[in-house]
Amino acid sequence: MATTLKRELQDIVQYRNAYFLAFSATMGFVRFGWEIDLIGSVLALPSFQEYFGLSSESASARASLSANIASVLQGGGFFGALFSSYFASRFGRKPVLLASGVIYLIASIIQSTAGIGTSPAVGLKVLYFSRFFGGVGVGLTSALVPTYVSECAPRAIRGRCTGSIEVAVQLGNMLAFWVNYSVSLNISPGQMQWRLPIIAQIVPGALLLFFMPFQPESPRWLVERGRYEEAAAALAYIARKDRDDDAVVLTLSKIRADFIGKHRLPLLTQFRKMGESKIIFLRCIIPSLATFFQQWSGTNAINCYAPEIFAGLGFSSTSSTLFATGVYGVVNFVVSWVTLAFVIESWGRKRSLIYGGLAQGLMMLWIGGYAGAHPNHGIVPGTYVSIVATYLFGVFFCIGWGFTPVVLGSEVVPGHLRTAAMSLATATTWLFTYVIAQITPIMLNRITYGTYLVFGVASFIMAAWVYIFIPETTGYPLEDIKYLFEKDIIVRSLEDAPGGRIFVGKRRAVSMEELKAVDAPPTNSPKDTEELRLEEAFAQGHSLRNSNSQKREDPLII
Repeated sequence: MATTLKRELQDIVQYRNAYFLAFSATMGFVRFGWEIDLIGSVLALPSFQEYFGLSSESASARASLSANIASVLQGGGFFGALFSSYFASRFGRKPVLLASGVIYLIASIIQSTAGIGTSPAVGLKVLYFSRFFGGVGVGLTSALVPTYVSECAPRAIRGRCTGSIEVAVQLGNMLAFWVNYSVSLNISPGQMQWRLPIIAQIVPGALLLFFMPFQPESPRWLVERGRYEEAAAALAYIARKDRDDDAVVLTLSKIRADFIGKHRLPLLTQFRKMGESKIIFLRCIIPSLATFFQQWSGTNAINCYAPEIFAGLGFSSTSSTLFATGVYGVVNFVVSWVTLAFVIESWGRKRSLIYGGLAQGLMMLWIGGYAGAHPNHGIVPGTYVSIVATYLFGVFFCIGWGFTPVVLGSEVVPGHLRTAAMSLATATTWLFTYVIAQITPIMLNRITYGTYLVFGVASFIMAAWVYIFIPETTGYPLEDIKYLFEKDIIVRSLEDAPGGRIFVGKRRAVSMEELKAVDAPPTNSPKDTEELRLEEAFAQGHSLRNSNSQKREDPLII
Protein backbone atom coordinates (compact mmCIF):
# COMPACT_ATOMS: atom_id res chain seq x y z
CA MET A 1 0.00 0.00 0.00
CA ALA A 2 2.81 2.38 0.96
CA THR A 3 4.68 1.52 -2.24
CA THR A 4 1.56 2.18 -4.33
CA LEU A 5 0.95 5.50 -2.61
CA LYS A 6 4.58 6.51 -3.10
CA ARG A 7 4.37 5.67 -6.80
CA GLU A 8 1.16 7.65 -7.15
CA LEU A 9 2.76 10.67 -5.50
CA GLN A 10 5.75 10.36 -7.82
CA ASP A 11 3.37 10.32 -10.80
CA ILE A 12 1.66 13.45 -9.54
CA VAL A 13 5.01 15.23 -9.26
CA GLN A 14 6.25 13.92 -12.62
CA TYR A 15 3.05 14.80 -14.49
CA ARG A 16 2.03 17.90 -12.56
CA ASN A 17 1.97 19.99 -15.74
CA ALA A 18 -0.45 17.52 -17.34
CA TYR A 19 -2.65 17.53 -14.25
CA PHE A 20 -2.68 21.33 -14.23
CA LEU A 21 -3.59 21.33 -17.92
CA ALA A 22 -6.51 19.00 -17.23
CA PHE A 23 -7.56 21.14 -14.25
CA SER A 24 -7.51 24.31 -16.34
CA ALA A 25 -9.49 22.85 -19.23
CA THR A 26 -12.06 21.11 -17.03
CA MET A 27 -13.01 24.42 -15.44
CA GLY A 28 -15.23 24.55 -18.51
CA PHE A 29 -17.01 21.44 -17.27
CA VAL A 30 -17.49 22.91 -13.81
CA ARG A 31 -19.58 25.59 -15.48
CA PHE A 32 -21.22 22.86 -17.58
CA GLY A 33 -22.34 20.97 -14.47
CA TRP A 34 -23.34 24.20 -12.75
CA GLU A 35 -25.41 25.43 -15.69
CA ILE A 36 -27.13 22.06 -16.20
CA ASP A 37 -28.21 21.63 -12.57
CA LEU A 38 -28.68 25.25 -11.59
CA ILE A 39 -32.01 25.66 -13.31
CA GLY A 40 -33.77 22.67 -11.72
CA SER A 41 -33.41 24.07 -8.21
CA VAL A 42 -34.09 27.64 -9.35
CA LEU A 43 -37.34 26.50 -10.96
CA ALA A 44 -38.37 25.02 -7.61
CA LEU A 45 -38.03 28.39 -5.82
CA PRO A 46 -41.45 30.05 -5.26
CA SER A 47 -39.81 33.46 -5.79
CA PHE A 48 -38.81 32.47 -9.34
CA GLN A 49 -42.24 31.04 -10.11
CA GLU A 50 -43.99 34.14 -8.84
CA TYR A 51 -41.68 36.56 -10.69
CA PHE A 52 -42.28 34.91 -14.08
CA GLY A 53 -45.92 34.04 -13.43
CA LEU A 54 -45.47 30.28 -13.28
CA SER A 55 -47.28 29.91 -9.96
CA SER A 56 -50.59 30.93 -11.54
CA GLU A 57 -50.37 28.29 -14.27
CA SER A 58 -51.88 24.82 -14.18
CA ALA A 59 -49.67 21.87 -13.24
CA SER A 60 -49.36 20.72 -16.87
CA ALA A 61 -48.61 24.23 -18.16
CA ARG A 62 -46.05 24.77 -15.39
CA ALA A 63 -44.38 21.45 -16.27
CA SER A 64 -44.24 22.48 -19.93
CA LEU A 65 -42.76 25.91 -19.13
CA SER A 66 -40.23 24.34 -16.76
CA ALA A 67 -39.20 21.88 -19.45
CA ASN A 68 -38.77 24.70 -21.99
CA ILE A 69 -36.66 26.82 -19.62
CA ALA A 70 -34.49 23.85 -18.69
CA SER A 71 -34.07 22.43 -22.18
CA VAL A 72 -33.38 25.61 -24.20
CA LEU A 73 -29.81 25.40 -22.89
CA GLN A 74 -29.48 22.00 -24.56
CA GLY A 75 -30.62 23.51 -27.86
CA GLY A 76 -27.73 25.98 -27.79
CA GLY A 77 -25.38 23.24 -26.61
CA PHE A 78 -26.33 21.08 -29.59
CA PHE A 79 -25.38 23.76 -32.12
CA GLY A 80 -22.25 24.74 -30.20
CA ALA A 81 -21.04 21.15 -30.15
CA LEU A 82 -21.95 20.56 -33.80
CA PHE A 83 -19.96 23.56 -35.05
CA SER A 84 -17.05 23.03 -32.65
CA SER A 85 -15.29 20.68 -35.07
CA TYR A 86 -15.02 23.38 -37.75
CA PHE A 87 -13.64 26.03 -35.42
CA ALA A 88 -11.33 23.64 -33.55
CA SER A 89 -9.90 22.26 -36.79
CA ARG A 90 -9.36 25.72 -38.25
CA PHE A 91 -8.19 27.73 -35.25
CA GLY A 92 -7.02 25.09 -32.76
CA ARG A 93 -8.42 23.73 -29.52
CA LYS A 94 -7.14 26.40 -27.16
CA PRO A 95 -8.45 29.57 -28.90
CA VAL A 96 -11.93 28.07 -29.27
CA LEU A 97 -11.98 27.08 -25.59
CA LEU A 98 -11.15 30.68 -24.68
CA ALA A 99 -13.88 31.94 -27.02
CA SER A 100 -16.39 29.59 -25.38
CA GLY A 101 -15.50 31.13 -22.02
CA VAL A 102 -16.23 34.62 -23.29
CA ILE A 103 -19.59 33.51 -24.72
CA TYR A 104 -20.51 31.87 -21.43
CA LEU A 105 -19.65 34.99 -19.38
CA ILE A 106 -21.74 37.25 -21.62
CA ALA A 107 -24.69 34.84 -21.49
CA SER A 108 -24.46 34.53 -17.69
CA ILE A 109 -24.55 38.30 -17.27
CA ILE A 110 -27.61 38.58 -19.53
CA GLN A 111 -29.31 35.66 -17.76
CA SER A 112 -28.71 37.17 -14.31
CA THR A 113 -30.31 40.46 -15.37
CA ALA A 114 -33.32 38.96 -17.19
CA GLY A 115 -36.50 40.85 -16.40
CA ILE A 116 -34.85 43.97 -14.96
CA GLY A 117 -36.66 47.00 -16.34
CA THR A 118 -39.07 44.87 -18.40
CA SER A 119 -42.27 42.93 -17.92
CA PRO A 120 -42.07 39.31 -16.74
CA ALA A 121 -43.12 38.14 -20.22
CA VAL A 122 -40.22 40.00 -21.87
CA GLY A 123 -37.90 38.85 -19.08
CA LEU A 124 -38.84 35.27 -19.80
CA LYS A 125 -37.90 35.72 -23.46
CA VAL A 126 -34.55 37.24 -22.42
CA LEU A 127 -34.03 34.25 -20.13
CA TYR A 128 -34.71 31.88 -23.01
CA PHE A 129 -32.24 33.72 -25.25
CA SER A 130 -29.48 33.93 -22.64
CA ARG A 131 -29.75 30.24 -21.81
CA PHE A 132 -29.61 29.33 -25.50
CA PHE A 133 -26.61 31.62 -26.04
CA GLY A 134 -24.90 30.26 -22.96
CA GLY A 135 -25.60 26.77 -24.24
CA VAL A 136 -23.59 27.55 -27.39
CA GLY A 137 -20.56 28.35 -25.21
CA VAL A 138 -21.04 25.31 -23.01
CA GLY A 139 -21.57 23.15 -26.10
CA LEU A 140 -18.25 24.28 -27.57
CA THR A 141 -16.56 23.44 -24.28
CA SER A 142 -18.20 20.05 -23.89
CA ALA A 143 -17.07 19.00 -27.37
CA LEU A 144 -13.52 20.33 -27.19
CA VAL A 145 -12.32 19.58 -23.66
CA PRO A 146 -12.41 15.75 -24.04
CA THR A 147 -10.53 16.02 -27.32
CA TYR A 148 -8.02 18.54 -25.99
CA VAL A 149 -7.29 16.67 -22.76
CA SER A 150 -7.03 13.23 -24.39
CA GLU A 151 -4.66 14.61 -27.04
CA CYS A 152 -2.43 16.19 -24.39
CA ALA A 153 -2.54 13.77 -21.45
CA PRO A 154 0.29 11.22 -20.96
CA ARG A 155 -1.14 7.79 -21.56
CA ALA A 156 -0.07 6.62 -18.07
CA ILE A 157 -2.64 9.04 -16.60
CA ARG A 158 -4.90 9.62 -19.63
CA GLY A 159 -7.88 7.98 -17.97
CA ARG A 160 -7.52 10.18 -14.91
CA CYS A 161 -7.02 13.38 -16.87
CA THR A 162 -9.94 12.76 -19.20
CA GLY A 163 -12.00 11.34 -16.35
CA SER A 164 -11.47 14.54 -14.36
CA ILE A 165 -14.10 15.98 -16.69
CA GLU A 166 -16.83 14.13 -14.81
CA VAL A 167 -15.34 15.20 -11.46
CA ALA A 168 -15.60 18.79 -12.70
CA VAL A 169 -19.22 18.19 -13.78
CA GLN A 170 -20.08 16.78 -10.37
CA LEU A 171 -18.32 19.70 -8.67
CA GLY A 172 -20.47 22.09 -10.70
CA ASN A 173 -23.56 20.05 -9.83
CA MET A 174 -22.75 20.10 -6.13
CA LEU A 175 -22.01 23.81 -6.02
CA ALA A 176 -25.22 24.61 -7.90
CA PHE A 177 -27.26 22.48 -5.51
CA TRP A 178 -25.81 24.00 -2.35
CA VAL A 179 -25.88 27.58 -3.59
CA ASN A 180 -29.57 27.13 -4.36
CA TYR A 181 -30.21 25.54 -0.97
CA SER A 182 -28.36 28.37 0.78
CA VAL A 183 -30.35 31.10 -0.92
CA SER A 184 -33.61 29.29 -0.17
CA LEU A 185 -32.75 29.45 3.55
CA ASN A 186 -30.84 32.71 3.91
CA ILE A 187 -32.24 35.05 1.27
CA SER A 188 -35.75 36.33 1.70
CA PRO A 189 -38.13 35.57 -1.20
CA GLY A 190 -37.61 38.06 -3.98
CA GLN A 191 -35.57 38.62 -7.14
CA MET A 192 -32.15 38.22 -5.51
CA GLN A 193 -33.08 34.80 -4.18
CA TRP A 194 -33.04 33.34 -7.68
CA ARG A 195 -30.63 35.81 -9.30
CA LEU A 196 -27.72 35.10 -6.92
CA PRO A 197 -27.26 31.45 -8.03
CA ILE A 198 -27.13 32.61 -11.65
CA ILE A 199 -24.59 35.32 -10.81
CA ALA A 200 -22.44 32.83 -8.89
CA GLN A 201 -22.04 30.60 -11.96
CA ILE A 202 -19.85 33.31 -13.54
CA VAL A 203 -16.97 32.19 -11.28
CA PRO A 204 -15.98 28.93 -13.08
CA GLY A 205 -16.22 30.68 -16.45
CA ALA A 206 -13.84 33.36 -15.24
CA LEU A 207 -11.43 30.72 -13.90
CA LEU A 208 -11.32 29.03 -17.31
CA LEU A 209 -10.32 32.33 -18.94
CA PHE A 210 -7.70 32.87 -16.23
CA PHE A 211 -5.97 29.46 -16.39
CA MET A 212 -6.20 28.44 -20.07
CA PRO A 213 -3.81 31.09 -21.48
CA PHE A 214 -0.98 29.33 -19.61
CA GLN A 215 -1.61 25.98 -21.36
CA PRO A 216 -0.14 24.73 -24.67
CA GLU A 217 -2.02 23.92 -27.83
CA SER A 218 -2.75 20.26 -28.57
CA PRO A 219 0.45 18.65 -29.94
CA ARG A 220 -1.59 16.53 -32.32
CA TRP A 221 -3.29 19.58 -33.80
CA LEU A 222 0.13 21.26 -34.15
CA VAL A 223 1.51 18.21 -35.96
CA GLU A 224 -1.50 18.18 -38.26
CA ARG A 225 -0.67 21.80 -39.13
CA GLY A 226 3.02 21.02 -39.68
CA ARG A 227 4.15 23.06 -36.65
CA TYR A 228 6.56 20.41 -35.37
CA GLU A 229 8.75 22.62 -33.18
CA GLU A 230 5.71 23.88 -31.27
CA ALA A 231 4.43 20.31 -30.97
CA ALA A 232 7.75 19.21 -29.49
CA ALA A 233 7.61 22.11 -27.03
CA ALA A 234 4.08 21.11 -26.01
CA LEU A 235 5.08 17.48 -25.48
CA ALA A 236 8.12 18.53 -23.47
CA TYR A 237 5.99 20.79 -21.26
CA ILE A 238 3.36 18.10 -20.67
CA ALA A 239 5.91 15.42 -19.71
CA ARG A 240 8.37 17.86 -18.05
CA LYS A 241 11.23 16.78 -20.28
CA ASP A 242 13.65 18.47 -22.65
CA ARG A 243 12.65 18.88 -26.30
CA ASP A 244 15.46 16.54 -27.45
CA ASP A 245 14.61 13.87 -24.90
CA ASP A 246 14.22 10.45 -26.50
CA ALA A 247 10.64 10.07 -25.28
CA VAL A 248 9.64 13.42 -26.78
CA VAL A 249 11.37 12.64 -30.07
CA LEU A 250 9.86 9.18 -30.40
CA THR A 251 6.36 10.34 -29.46
CA LEU A 252 6.52 13.20 -31.95
CA SER A 253 7.72 10.87 -34.72
CA LYS A 254 4.88 8.43 -34.01
CA ILE A 255 2.28 11.21 -34.13
CA ARG A 256 3.78 12.52 -37.38
CA ALA A 257 3.69 9.04 -38.90
CA ASP A 258 0.04 8.65 -37.92
CA PHE A 259 -0.85 11.87 -39.78
CA ILE A 260 0.94 10.99 -43.02
CA GLY A 261 -1.44 11.77 -45.88
CA LYS A 262 -4.05 13.15 -43.45
CA HIS A 263 -2.89 16.70 -42.82
CA ARG A 264 -5.47 19.51 -42.69
CA LEU A 265 -8.47 17.49 -43.75
CA PRO A 266 -11.46 19.78 -44.41
CA LEU A 267 -14.38 19.28 -42.07
CA LEU A 268 -16.66 17.76 -44.73
CA THR A 269 -13.83 15.41 -45.71
CA GLN A 270 -13.51 14.30 -42.09
CA PHE A 271 -17.20 13.45 -41.94
CA ARG A 272 -17.01 11.67 -45.27
CA LYS A 273 -13.97 9.65 -44.20
CA MET A 274 -15.89 8.37 -41.19
CA GLY A 275 -17.57 5.97 -43.61
CA GLU A 276 -14.56 4.95 -45.69
CA SER A 277 -14.54 1.49 -44.06
CA LYS A 278 -16.63 -0.50 -41.60
CA ILE A 279 -13.89 -0.36 -38.98
CA ILE A 280 -13.45 3.42 -39.25
CA PHE A 281 -17.22 3.90 -39.08
CA LEU A 282 -17.45 1.70 -36.00
CA ARG A 283 -14.68 3.60 -34.23
CA CYS A 284 -16.27 6.94 -35.08
CA ILE A 285 -19.80 5.95 -34.05
CA ILE A 286 -18.85 4.45 -30.66
CA PRO A 287 -18.55 7.89 -28.94
CA SER A 288 -22.02 8.90 -30.16
CA LEU A 289 -23.55 5.58 -29.11
CA ALA A 290 -21.87 5.77 -25.70
CA THR A 291 -23.16 9.28 -25.05
CA PHE A 292 -26.62 8.30 -26.34
CA PHE A 293 -26.77 5.46 -23.81
CA GLN A 294 -25.39 7.75 -21.11
CA GLN A 295 -28.36 10.08 -21.44
CA TRP A 296 -30.84 7.20 -21.16
CA SER A 297 -29.36 6.18 -17.82
CA GLY A 298 -31.66 8.82 -16.31
CA THR A 299 -28.90 10.85 -14.68
CA ASN A 300 -29.86 14.15 -16.25
CA ALA A 301 -33.49 13.52 -15.37
CA ILE A 302 -32.42 13.36 -11.73
CA ASN A 303 -30.00 16.27 -12.04
CA CYS A 304 -32.49 18.59 -13.71
CA TYR A 305 -35.58 17.59 -11.73
CA ALA A 306 -34.12 16.29 -8.47
CA PRO A 307 -36.35 18.50 -6.28
CA GLU A 308 -39.49 17.17 -7.99
CA ILE A 309 -38.20 13.60 -7.79
CA PHE A 310 -37.41 13.84 -4.08
CA ALA A 311 -40.81 15.42 -3.52
CA GLY A 312 -42.33 12.40 -5.25
CA LEU A 313 -40.41 10.16 -2.82
CA GLY A 314 -41.97 11.85 0.19
CA PHE A 315 -40.24 15.19 0.87
CA SER A 316 -42.82 17.91 1.37
CA SER A 317 -41.08 21.31 1.73
CA THR A 318 -38.92 23.19 -0.77
CA SER A 319 -35.99 23.40 1.65
CA SER A 320 -36.03 19.66 2.40
CA THR A 321 -36.11 18.72 -1.28
CA LEU A 322 -33.25 21.13 -2.01
CA PHE A 323 -31.30 19.72 0.95
CA ALA A 324 -31.78 16.15 -0.31
CA THR A 325 -30.69 17.33 -3.76
CA GLY A 326 -27.58 18.93 -2.26
CA VAL A 327 -26.64 15.71 -0.49
CA TYR A 328 -27.05 13.89 -3.81
CA GLY A 329 -24.56 16.33 -5.34
CA VAL A 330 -22.03 15.75 -2.55
CA VAL A 331 -22.30 11.97 -2.90
CA ASN A 332 -21.70 12.16 -6.66
CA PHE A 333 -18.73 14.49 -6.26
CA VAL A 334 -17.01 12.35 -3.62
CA VAL A 335 -17.56 9.13 -5.57
CA SER A 336 -16.24 10.78 -8.74
CA TRP A 337 -13.01 11.63 -6.95
CA VAL A 338 -12.65 8.10 -5.55
CA THR A 339 -13.37 6.57 -8.96
CA LEU A 340 -10.87 8.85 -10.64
CA ALA A 341 -8.15 7.99 -8.12
CA PHE A 342 -8.66 4.24 -7.74
CA VAL A 343 -11.04 2.78 -10.35
CA ILE A 344 -10.67 4.24 -13.85
CA GLU A 345 -7.11 2.95 -14.44
CA SER A 346 -7.29 -0.21 -12.28
CA TRP A 347 -10.68 -1.53 -13.48
CA GLY A 348 -10.32 -0.19 -16.99
CA ARG A 349 -13.00 1.29 -19.22
CA LYS A 350 -14.95 -1.89 -19.94
CA ARG A 351 -15.47 -3.22 -16.42
CA SER A 352 -16.38 0.24 -15.13
CA LEU A 353 -19.14 0.54 -17.73
CA ILE A 354 -20.48 -2.99 -17.21
CA TYR A 355 -20.54 -2.95 -13.41
CA GLY A 356 -21.79 0.62 -13.26
CA GLY A 357 -24.56 -0.01 -15.81
CA LEU A 358 -25.89 -3.12 -14.07
CA ALA A 359 -25.86 -1.54 -10.61
CA GLN A 360 -27.47 1.75 -11.66
CA GLY A 361 -30.15 -0.21 -13.52
CA LEU A 362 -31.01 -2.13 -10.37
CA MET A 363 -31.34 1.12 -8.42
CA MET A 364 -33.69 2.59 -11.02
CA LEU A 365 -35.85 -0.53 -10.97
CA TRP A 366 -36.08 -0.34 -7.17
CA ILE A 367 -37.09 3.35 -7.27
CA GLY A 368 -39.70 2.58 -9.95
CA GLY A 369 -41.06 -0.34 -7.96
CA TYR A 370 -41.33 1.77 -4.81
CA ALA A 371 -43.01 4.67 -6.65
CA GLY A 372 -45.52 2.25 -8.17
CA ALA A 373 -46.30 0.58 -4.85
CA HIS A 374 -46.62 3.87 -2.92
CA PRO A 375 -48.26 6.43 -5.23
CA ASN A 376 -49.56 8.62 -2.35
CA HIS A 377 -46.09 10.10 -1.60
CA GLY A 378 -46.39 9.34 2.11
CA ILE A 379 -43.43 8.56 4.35
CA VAL A 380 -43.03 4.81 4.98
CA PRO A 381 -39.90 2.73 5.77
CA GLY A 382 -39.46 2.03 2.07
CA THR A 383 -39.18 5.78 1.46
CA TYR A 384 -35.78 5.90 3.13
CA VAL A 385 -34.59 2.86 1.20
CA SER A 386 -35.64 4.56 -2.04
CA ILE A 387 -33.80 7.74 -1.10
CA VAL A 388 -30.70 5.65 -0.42
CA ALA A 389 -31.26 3.92 -3.78
CA THR A 390 -31.33 7.35 -5.46
CA TYR A 391 -28.00 8.20 -3.87
CA LEU A 392 -26.60 4.78 -4.82
CA PHE A 393 -27.70 5.38 -8.39
CA GLY A 394 -25.46 8.46 -8.36
CA VAL A 395 -22.62 6.38 -6.91
CA PHE A 396 -22.87 3.67 -9.56
CA PHE A 397 -23.34 6.19 -12.35
CA CYS A 398 -20.13 7.94 -11.34
CA ILE A 399 -18.27 4.63 -11.21
CA GLY A 400 -19.24 3.70 -14.75
CA TRP A 401 -21.32 5.80 -17.11
CA GLY A 402 -20.45 9.16 -15.56
CA PHE A 403 -17.15 9.85 -17.29
CA THR A 404 -15.99 6.56 -18.83
CA PRO A 405 -17.93 7.20 -22.09
CA VAL A 406 -15.96 10.43 -22.55
CA VAL A 407 -12.67 8.65 -21.87
CA LEU A 408 -13.54 5.72 -24.13
CA GLY A 409 -14.92 7.89 -26.92
CA SER A 410 -11.89 10.15 -27.10
CA GLU A 411 -9.58 7.10 -27.24
CA VAL A 412 -11.19 4.93 -29.93
CA VAL A 413 -11.64 7.61 -32.62
CA PRO A 414 -8.91 7.89 -35.31
CA GLY A 415 -6.67 10.89 -34.62
CA HIS A 416 -7.31 12.64 -37.95
CA LEU A 417 -11.08 12.36 -37.42
CA ARG A 418 -11.21 12.95 -33.67
CA THR A 419 -12.46 16.54 -33.78
CA ALA A 420 -15.37 15.77 -36.11
CA ALA A 421 -16.33 12.52 -34.39
CA MET A 422 -16.23 14.02 -30.90
CA SER A 423 -18.25 17.04 -31.99
CA LEU A 424 -20.87 14.65 -33.38
CA ALA A 425 -20.83 12.68 -30.11
CA THR A 426 -21.19 15.81 -28.03
CA ALA A 427 -24.01 17.07 -30.26
CA THR A 428 -25.68 13.71 -29.61
CA THR A 429 -25.24 14.30 -25.89
CA TRP A 430 -26.88 17.72 -26.10
CA LEU A 431 -29.66 16.49 -28.37
CA PHE A 432 -30.70 13.74 -25.98
CA THR A 433 -30.11 15.89 -22.92
CA TYR A 434 -32.66 18.19 -24.53
CA VAL A 435 -34.98 15.27 -25.21
CA ILE A 436 -34.67 13.98 -21.65
CA ALA A 437 -35.21 17.48 -20.22
CA GLN A 438 -38.36 17.83 -22.34
CA ILE A 439 -39.92 14.46 -21.68
CA THR A 440 -38.97 13.85 -18.03
CA PRO A 441 -41.59 16.16 -16.43
CA ILE A 442 -44.17 14.81 -18.87
CA MET A 443 -43.21 11.19 -18.10
CA LEU A 444 -43.29 11.86 -14.35
CA ASN A 445 -46.74 13.40 -14.76
CA ARG A 446 -48.22 10.71 -17.03
CA ILE A 447 -46.51 7.35 -16.47
CA THR A 448 -45.06 8.24 -13.03
CA TYR A 449 -43.10 5.19 -11.80
CA GLY A 450 -42.74 3.89 -15.36
CA THR A 451 -40.19 6.66 -15.92
CA TYR A 452 -37.70 4.92 -13.64
CA LEU A 453 -38.40 1.50 -15.18
CA VAL A 454 -37.55 2.86 -18.65
CA PHE A 455 -34.21 4.17 -17.41
CA GLY A 456 -33.50 0.93 -15.53
CA VAL A 457 -34.06 -1.27 -18.58
CA ALA A 458 -31.93 1.10 -20.69
CA SER A 459 -29.06 0.68 -18.20
CA PHE A 460 -29.10 -3.11 -18.66
CA ILE A 461 -29.10 -2.70 -22.44
CA MET A 462 -26.07 -0.38 -22.38
CA ALA A 463 -24.14 -2.77 -20.10
CA ALA A 464 -24.82 -5.63 -22.55
CA TRP A 465 -23.65 -3.47 -25.47
CA VAL A 466 -20.30 -2.80 -23.79
CA TYR A 467 -19.95 -6.47 -22.75
CA ILE A 468 -20.33 -7.78 -26.30
CA PHE A 469 -19.01 -5.08 -28.61
CA ILE A 470 -16.40 -2.90 -26.84
CA PRO A 471 -12.79 -4.08 -26.30
CA GLU A 472 -10.67 -2.79 -23.43
CA THR A 473 -8.58 0.29 -24.37
CA THR A 474 -6.83 1.03 -21.07
CA GLY A 475 -3.05 1.41 -21.30
CA TYR A 476 -2.70 1.54 -25.08
CA PRO A 477 -1.18 4.52 -26.96
CA LEU A 478 -3.84 6.39 -28.94
CA GLU A 479 -2.11 5.50 -32.21
CA ASP A 480 -2.25 1.74 -31.38
CA ILE A 481 -5.91 1.49 -30.37
CA LYS A 482 -6.85 1.04 -34.03
CA TYR A 483 -5.50 -2.53 -33.87
CA LEU A 484 -8.13 -3.48 -31.28
CA PHE A 485 -10.78 -3.10 -33.99
CA GLU A 486 -8.96 -4.72 -36.91
CA LYS A 487 -10.09 -8.33 -36.50
CA ASP A 488 -12.25 -10.49 -34.23
CA ILE A 489 -13.86 -7.51 -32.50
CA ILE A 490 -16.58 -9.48 -30.71
CA VAL A 491 -14.17 -12.25 -29.70
CA ARG A 492 -11.70 -9.68 -28.36
CA SER A 493 -14.50 -7.83 -26.56
CA LEU A 494 -15.72 -11.03 -24.89
CA GLU A 495 -12.15 -11.96 -23.95
CA ASP A 496 -11.82 -8.61 -22.18
CA ALA A 497 -15.21 -8.93 -20.45
CA PRO A 498 -15.54 -10.45 -16.97
CA GLY A 499 -16.42 -14.10 -17.52
CA GLY A 500 -16.44 -13.57 -21.27
CA ARG A 501 -14.11 -16.47 -22.09
CA ILE A 502 -16.99 -18.81 -21.29
CA PHE A 503 -18.72 -17.61 -24.46
CA VAL A 504 -15.70 -17.73 -26.81
CA GLY A 505 -14.51 -21.21 -25.85
CA LYS A 506 -11.20 -21.99 -27.55
CA ARG A 507 -11.41 -19.09 -29.98
CA ARG A 508 -8.89 -16.30 -29.50
CA ALA A 509 -8.57 -12.89 -31.12
CA VAL A 510 -5.43 -12.06 -33.08
CA SER A 511 -2.96 -10.40 -30.74
CA MET A 512 -2.04 -6.76 -31.15
CA GLU A 513 1.62 -7.72 -31.68
CA GLU A 514 0.67 -9.86 -34.68
CA LEU A 515 -1.53 -7.12 -36.13
CA LYS A 516 1.21 -4.52 -35.71
CA ALA A 517 3.73 -6.85 -37.34
CA VAL A 518 1.69 -7.18 -40.54
CA ASP A 519 0.54 -3.55 -40.63
CA ALA A 520 2.02 -1.83 -43.67
CA PRO A 521 2.41 1.98 -43.70
CA PRO A 522 0.49 3.93 -46.33
CA THR A 523 2.28 4.64 -49.61
CA ASN A 524 -0.37 6.57 -51.49
CA SER A 525 2.02 9.06 -53.02
CA PRO A 526 5.75 9.79 -53.45
CA LYS A 527 5.33 12.52 -50.83
CA ASP A 528 3.91 10.04 -48.34
CA THR A 529 6.77 7.61 -48.95
CA GLU A 530 9.34 10.34 -48.44
CA GLU A 531 7.64 11.59 -45.30
CA LEU A 532 7.63 8.05 -43.91
CA ARG A 533 11.33 7.60 -44.73
CA LEU A 534 12.11 10.80 -42.89
CA GLU A 535 10.03 9.70 -39.92
CA GLU A 536 11.85 6.37 -39.69
CA ALA A 537 15.24 8.02 -40.00
CA PHE A 538 14.24 10.62 -37.44
CA ALA A 539 13.20 7.99 -34.90
CA GLN A 540 16.16 5.67 -35.61
CA GLY A 541 18.59 8.56 -35.25
CA HIS A 542 17.61 8.94 -31.60
CA SER A 543 18.29 5.62 -29.90
CA LEU A 544 16.81 5.29 -26.46
CA ARG A 545 19.99 6.01 -24.57
CA ASN A 546 18.31 5.84 -21.20
CA SER A 547 16.01 2.88 -21.87
CA ASN A 548 17.29 0.92 -18.88
CA SER A 549 16.34 3.72 -16.53
CA GLN A 550 12.86 4.28 -17.95
CA LYS A 551 10.02 3.78 -15.47
CA ARG A 552 7.90 2.01 -18.09
CA GLU A 553 8.96 -0.28 -20.90
CA ASP A 554 7.28 1.83 -23.57
CA PRO A 555 8.78 5.36 -23.62
CA LEU A 556 5.90 6.96 -25.54
CA ILE A 557 4.47 9.94 -23.69
CA ILE A 558 0.90 10.03 -25.03
